[in-house]
Amino acid sequence: MIGKNNAAKQTLKFKLDSLLDITRAINDNQPVEVLLSNFTHILRDNLKIGKVVIYKNNHNHWACLLNSGASPEVIAAIEVERDLLSFTEITFVVSDEKLLPGFDIVIPVYNNSLPIAYVLIGDIEEEMAGISPVIKHLQFIQTISNIIVVAIENIRLFQESLKQEAFKKELELASQMQNMLIPATHNLPNNDRIRLASFYKPHYEVGGDYFDCIRLSDDEIGFCVADVSGKGLAAALMMSNFQATLHALFTSDIAMDKLLQKLNKRVAESAQGEKFITLFIARYNTVTHRLEYVNAGHTSALLYHETSKQLELLESSTIAMGMLDELPVVNVNRTVINEHSLLLSYTDGMVEVMSDTNEGEVDSAFYVLENAIRNSPDIETTVETIIEAQNLRGTNKAIFDDITLLGIEFLS
Repeated sequence: MIGKNNAAKQTLKFKLDSLLDITRAINDNQPVEVLLSNFTHILRDNLKIGKVVIYKNNHNHWACLLNSGASPEVIAAIEVERDLLSFTEITFVVSDEKLLPGFDIVIPVYNNSLPIAYVLIGDIEEEMAGISPVIKHLQFIQTISNIIVVAIENIRLFQESLKQEAFKKELELASQMQNMLIPATHNLPNNDRIRLASFYKPHYEVGGDYFDCIRLSDDEIGFCVADVSGKGLAAALMMSNFQATLHALFTSDIAMDKLLQKLNKRVAESAQGEKFITLFIARYNTVTHRLEYVNAGHTSALLYHETSKQLELLESSTIAMGMLDELPVVNVNRTVINEHSLLLSYTDGMVEVMSDTNEGEVDSAFYVLENAIRNSPDIETTVETIIEAQNLRGTNKAIFDDITLLGIEFLS
């Protein structure tokens, strides 16, 4: 009797020490490989368990996390969805079943009412003498299995949170860098001959919209509004590349058709057929009042002449950048602005939010823009009227794309 009591005490001490060692390893942030090694050592080497297998769920994909003692053929034959999902509590497996051959017990591990793992336990000797160690140490095996699996799941969740936090910081940095590429209001070339106003709002931290104003010479100013197909980081990176290309190529002496061909070549090379860029690009001479522009698959800009009350849609049939390796034709349009006029260029995100607000009618969206440009005394008022009417600075639920708005006022 004394011998049995001593054996029981020793077994109890071993289990408590094992739990303590596992807990310390978890608190010391030991990697998953170490935790699994400790788990296997306790069950197989100390308790003489023959087989230990763990299947774990990771992003709705079940995979074998640990296999100690089972043949590869057995592991390959088990399908979690088919063979294990039906087990909702600890279950003994009938030894002569074809299902899960060689295993004695299934221990499901749940977290937040969902199965995250299945632990399969079996003896290596089919006809060993005495009580099976699986039965003898069942409660301990279940306890340590739950501790190990939950710890590994917590490690996974923690690592994912670190990745998300790192990605969030990268996005914040990318957003800051992208904002540096967008002209600030105080840097817009406002003078006694031309004034500009703008609004820029990416749907996510970074976006694929872009606008720019480039002083080409003392008398010439170039401006551009562009939109990369798609949203997010990939679109933002492509747009950053486009911005650098535009600044390198857009000069006072380059012909507009040649400029567009060069831009298209660069975009096609970087996009490789996966994305394209629509744009409205123009050059204005403040002395001759000549405006030349190209609309490459972009939304039509609005040009309103205040004295004559005429409204023009600035559009052309040039295709978007990057759709083809070479543009078949570049339609360059020209007009002379001899009176006080307002120009409004924007991306399709502007039209989409207004169409949604106005019951899905694109015509209504253009009416909002037309009404704003016709009834505003200057371009700052025009842009601000549109911003306030569509609640663009607030939490407008209709916004699901990047939004860019560039207004230009030609002073007579």
